[in-house]
Amino acid sequence: MSARFDEGFGAYTRQFTALAHRANRLALETAESAFGVQLRTFERNASATAGFLDELAHPTPQADLPALLPKGLQVARENLQRLASAGQEIAGLGLQSGQALAELARQPLQKGTGERQRAKNG
Repeated sequence: MSARFDEGFGAYTRQFTALAHRANRLALETAESAFGVQLRTFERNASATAGFLDELAHPTPQADLPALLPKGLQVARENLQRLASAGQEIAGLGLQSGQALAELARQPLQKGTGERQRAKNG
């Protein structure tokens, strides 16, 4: 009796450990992806802003400071658009991750339900 309990408990813990490992790996992959999106957005925004600041610090003879104001507003608008787009992409990653985690959580329950039904009928 004790050996049967130990085998069942051992199988359950192996299944639980494998499931936890997959969930942790999925969460880590999602975090890495989100960090990558944020880093790319930061790089693009920093590059655009640095370009504008360079123009502002070293204006060409044809460009005067009032003419640079619309360009500065355009750079700011593009930076905000990139931030919003990154936020939407990260939200999408979160939704995909949540769906995958929900599927992982359902898997053992579905298997366990089927095994219990067979045990009842058999």
